[in-house]
Amino acid sequence: MSQFIEIIGAREHNLKHLSLKIPKNNLVVITGPSGSGKSTLALDTLQRECQRQYMESMGMAADALSKPKVDSIIGLSPSISIGQHNTNRNPRSTVGTITDMYTYLRVIFEKLGERTCPTCERSVPPVIDKEEYEEGLGFKQFIHCPHCDSKLEKLTRSHFSFNKPEGACEICDGLGKVSELDLDSVFQKELGLVDDAVTIWKGQYRDYQLAIVKAAADYYGVPLDFHQPLKDYTDVQRDLLYYGVESEQFIAYFPDTKPPKQVAKGKFEGVITGIWRRFQEKAGQSGEAALFFSKTCPSCYGERLKKASREVYVAGSSLPSLTKQSLEDIRNWTEELPRNFNENSLIVLEPLLNELKIKLDRILYVGLGYLSLDRQTVTLSGGEGQRLRLATILGSALTGVLYILDEPTAGLHPKDTHGLLKVMKELRDLGNTVLVIEHDEEVMRGADHIIDIGPGAGKFGGNLVGEGSLEELMNQKESITGQFLKESIRAKSNRRTGIGKSLTIHHATKHNLKDVTVSFPLGTLVSVTGVSGSGKSSLVFDVLAKGAENNIDGCEKITGMEYVENVITVGQSALTRMQRSNIATYTDAFTFIRNLFASLPEAKRKDLKPKDFSFNTQGGRCEHCQGLGFVLTNMHFLPDLEVVCPACTGKRFKEFILEIMFKDQTISSILDMTIEESMELFKEEKKLAPILQLLCEVGLGYLSWGQSVTTLSGGEGQRLKLAKELYKQKPNHTLYLLDEPTTALHPTDVKKLLVLLNKLVDAGNTVIIVEHTLEAIRESDWVIDIGPEGGNQGGQVIAEGTPEQIAMNFSSHTGKFLKWTQ
Repeated sequence: MSQFIEIIGAREHNLKHLSLKIPKNNLVVITGPSGSGKSTLALDTLQRECQRQYMESMGMAADALSKPKVDSIIGLSPSISIGQHNTNRNPRSTVGTITDMYTYLRVIFEKLGERTCPTCERSVPPVIDKEEYEEGLGFKQFIHCPHCDSKLEKLTRSHFSFNKPEGACEICDGLGKVSELDLDSVFQKELGLVDDAVTIWKGQYRDYQLAIVKAAADYYGVPLDFHQPLKDYTDVQRDLLYYGVESEQFIAYFPDTKPPKQVAKGKFEGVITGIWRRFQEKAGQSGEAALFFSKTCPSCYGERLKKASREVYVAGSSLPSLTKQSLEDIRNWTEELPRNFNENSLIVLEPLLNELKIKLDRILYVGLGYLSLDRQTVTLSGGEGQRLRLATILGSALTGVLYILDEPTAGLHPKDTHGLLKVMKELRDLGNTVLVIEHDEEVMRGADHIIDIGPGAGKFGGNLVGEGSLEELMNQKESITGQFLKESIRAKSNRRTGIGKSLTIHHATKHNLKDVTVSFPLGTLVSVTGVSGSGKSSLVFDVLAKGAENNIDGCEKITGMEYVENVITVGQSALTRMQRSNIATYTDAFTFIRNLFASLPEAKRKDLKPKDFSFNTQGGRCEHCQGLGFVLTNMHFLPDLEVVCPACTGKRFKEFILEIMFKDQTISSILDMTIEESMELFKEEKKLAPILQLLCEVGLGYLSWGQSVTTLSGGEGQRLKLAKELYKQKPNHTLYLLDEPTTALHPTDVKKLLVLLNKLVDAGNTVIIVEHTLEAIRESDWVIDIGPEGGNQGGQVIAEGTPEQIAMNFSSHTGKFLKWTQ
């Protein structure tokens, strides 16, 4: 049996006939500069070929899954890929549901829950196997109160699920929140209907709606003056406009009059009724979704369950109160629980508790003890989601599997890297091969084997520049990573002290923040640090960013905002979910490129306009794939697969558009180019060159123009947003708030990004970054360390000062690591 996975002649994307051996049953790290070809090797070559061969072996048609460009791969294993992209956007999905820990708790509450009898108001203890059934009531189970013999419906595990009708709160359907329409955003009550009193009625659409309202008013004999301000409307006028002729509110005025059947006669739906209908039909994704806000459900107070289920207790805790606690606190609760029950109950409890403890321990290993079970999965960062899945996979006990992990340390404090490394080694020790795309130094030190791809990004990468252990890598002159790790770390000689003014948050209490008062010196590069879940993001984004928009929430006040003229927040959230949006369109570079092509003599001769060079509008695009370059093929029980469009062979455009060339390049070939490759092509274009320069400066030169922004990692998306904001930069004092901008960057690229951030500060701006990367923290002028731990054990300012001062603070976790590497 082969001891290696041998790849021969890989040439997918930028890989240059790469041949190498990956030792099996080892922890192997693939590293190299951003865009060098790491993901291409691990995901687009290895993972895809594993999937293809697996489908073939199962007798499934694998022709839809194209073979990667590689001569051969020998010694493949079944593979499981754990990436950064969170595809589950269901608001019902929580940490508890995806890990199954909520299911264990539901069973514990079904078997051991204590409730109050509604008749005698005395406590009904848990009853095991003494239910009676009544078929006429749909096999409902019943128990009897031991005090007054009242018959009570037994609460089963379904009654403790907010995803089932038996348990979900009737008002919010188990979501814990209800949507409300912000009427002030819809109506301007000081104005009349002809003056845009209804904000969503514009132009011809407004005239059309006014005609229907007028017909309705005439039908019922309701006087209506379009110039009259809404605030002066009578109740009947307001109900007609708001709710329409078929609403209960309006029919109450005319109970004997049948509503009109035709729009021309006055069948008016009502502004509010129409907005709600469209909102519900589109599942909250209508064009008017911005007019809504969510608030805590007034019935269940955000606890998602019906009243009866919320009032069941196990060892003094209700199920909703447990789900709000951190996983670390729940782990402590599981230790205390057996002391509250007798031997008979423990027979039921022990198997469940043991499984729950094992799951909790694995999640604590990977540094996620600060999460709560009710945390929605859609709010998890890419790194958090990946580590949660990694901890869950450990329980499967599979062997002989190739696990491919895409930067699992993203967003992880150095203190927690050790636990993550332990989990990856456990996976390896079960007899698996663990292949990790990673830049983290500690992970590299813990690896059995390192593969370094480089030397640069895009066409300058794709070569094997080093392999072996970390020590061997440092002695290989071609290895970019090895040479960087050999460099000695020097303290920054001159730290900026700022402009003498500060931005101060007073008495912040948002989430886990414990009455925090902290100052940010203006005119400096400030790092806010701390372990995962300590309260960094709460401080910077939930308090400071919202306070900057005059929305003071979670603190007493913020002083010093008068010295700042613009605030730009760049977070890790997805840029868009539209597959059509790519790097060129998102950065507005494509507008300039289309104008450039339309201005060429050949294009003018054919009377082509800029819109003809767009893949988003009809005209020049291929209509078979509608300009996407691929079509989806139905894989039945597998996800739909993207297949190159047979009509345009992936070129997106019709032949007559592809005949127009700029410096021997078509508009399609430019979309296939990387940003760095196109620098030479567009160096003389005054509007385009600055955008290209900025994108390269933030370390994104390796991306191709046509790459969909939905495929970007959180860090890449953030740097793309940053470059776009910098392109629109204003000369005034701007406050930049960045959420872990170094995510997914190789140490050499971190250096480039820091040069850019320093330029911003030197230009008279303030940059505040939430960061874990030691290189970025060392480069900062000022550091604010939040902690000491995550969740309830965090939320305090542990240390503040220069990186040198933080390194001397023994109570700071960040300081220990700065000290260790200084």
